[in-house]
Amino acid sequence: MRKFTIAIVFLAGCTLLQGQLPDAVKWKKYELKFFSSAVYENSVQDVRTMEVTFTSPAGRTKTINAFWDGNEVWKARFMPYETGLWTFETKCSDTKNQGLNGQKGSFLCKPNPDQKDIYKHGPVINPPGTFYLTYSDGTPFFYLACTAWNGALKSTDDEWDQYLQQRVKNSYSAIQLVTTQWRGCDKSSEGLTAFEGSGRIRVNPDFFRLIDKKIDKVNEYGLVAAPVILWTLQTGSGRELSPGYYLPDDQAILLAKYIVARYSGNHVIWILGGDGIYTGTYEQRWKTIGRAVFDGKHQGIVAQHPCGRSWIGEVYKDEPWLNIIGYQSSHSNSEGTVNWITKGPMSQMWAHLPPRPLINLEPNYEEINFTIKDKDVRNACYWSLFATPVAGITYGANGIWPWLRKGEKILNHSDAPGTSLWNVSINFPGSIQMGYLAQFIRKFEWWKLYPAQELLLKQPGNEIFNQFVSIVKTTDNKTILAYLPVKLTVKIQKPLGISYNVRWFNPVTNEYSEGSATDDGSVLTISSPFDSDMLLILEEALPKPKLKPKNKTI
Repeated sequence: MRKFTIAIVFLAGCTLLQGQLPDAVKWKKYELKFFSSAVYENSVQDVRTMEVTFTSPAGRTKTINAFWDGNEVWKARFMPYETGLWTFETKCSDTKNQGLNGQKGSFLCKPNPDQKDIYKHGPVINPPGTFYLTYSDGTPFFYLACTAWNGALKSTDDEWDQYLQQRVKNSYSAIQLVTTQWRGCDKSSEGLTAFEGSGRIRVNPDFFRLIDKKIDKVNEYGLVAAPVILWTLQTGSGRELSPGYYLPDDQAILLAKYIVARYSGNHVIWILGGDGIYTGTYEQRWKTIGRAVFDGKHQGIVAQHPCGRSWIGEVYKDEPWLNIIGYQSSHSNSEGTVNWITKGPMSQMWAHLPPRPLINLEPNYEEINFTIKDKDVRNACYWSLFATPVAGITYGANGIWPWLRKGEKILNHSDAPGTSLWNVSINFPGSIQMGYLAQFIRKFEWWKLYPAQELLLKQPGNEIFNQFVSIVKTTDNKTILAYLPVKLTVKIQKPLGISYNVRWFNPVTNEYSEGSATDDGSVLTISSPFDSDMLLILEEALPKPKLKPKNKTI
């Protein structure tokens, strides 16, 4: 390590003696800037830790990692969760660095007037012992993400605005994106990479300033960012570009901690690894990385994104840093894939694992290989949603994730000439219909819906795989939802003592219609009214109040 002493420069208001810093706003990113009193040959390697401990008006403390932002500048990004006067104090592994170590200050946090859900209800969490997500105040959060892996890397400001406006309009709540170079994009739109080297990496803050803007904009629209930290796929062309594949453990941890420190002030759901194998040979590596990166000095909950038809539920059931069991059903409407979604480990194991949300983070991409249509998207998404306790789902299109423009090819993936451009793909039927899915499910107390395949007397999917009927219900049996992928007649065992109103929801047109059932007292026989896939809605029929007799006048 080469270190040279320079003049100490403090941010105005960075010590208690110099007065109070600018005001913060509750549940919004707040940034502090510090100036190092030394110059390092490689700051992220030579300064092993630079932490800031915040103390809330109520006396609660939260310690976060700061990060190097080029030259002598270090920053700490934090999301205050109480109004009133906060104080902070810094601690640096280089105790002689007076600009980074022992700095103290205070700032006032004011209420947030923004009425978007993330600012009104707070960051997304997974309440202990639950299968779903909520905002910090307990308001349920339904995860409907769009996959824009290259969006932050390639989009112009105008394109990103257009995209986010359309996603908000269509009821999406999260955006999945990649935060470094990876096998699908070797550099940013500015020609930069996030880091250089492998055995001893050098981080490039200029690269990350572009990602800063894009993630800030996601939150500005009221959406949650779901950044992939380390793309990981261990096979296939381009894997040498993906940090989760080739960086040694210590350097992967260093880069991941840098990214987490940089965006912990934002509304985020972390995806630690992208498209990787996390079991078998790789199990200990990823447990080591997860435990080191998510040691409590971060904001935001954590998911893993495994490769296609890979299941990590049992292997990671005791990892305290993992909040969401993510999986990927991959891009096929074949019997093997459909059976894996409908009858696979998620549907069989969820009740035997510690409660956590289970979310398909990559079902069928619309238009991939020109074989996946909107119906295949709906099938995969509704089957996935109802295979486990309801928590969320992800949409993708083969032109959106690479941020495909005219004349471009998809790097290290099937060239697929004729694939629709990103701005065309966001208006695909399946893209719009996933918004309908979110609008539909939010009309119910969806966080109380659990798989209930036992209610179905005969499963059509056992004879024809893609006619699988998925059923969820509330524990009190007052609401039952069933997804029928084709026109069918189904027999549903009727819970004792409850009569139901019957309705249908058309996931193609976003329309509701009244229905009927034959009720023999123990079994409901119901036929879907249209040739398309449909959602059956059974809701408890409340008894009509008896009219009081009018008083007779004598």
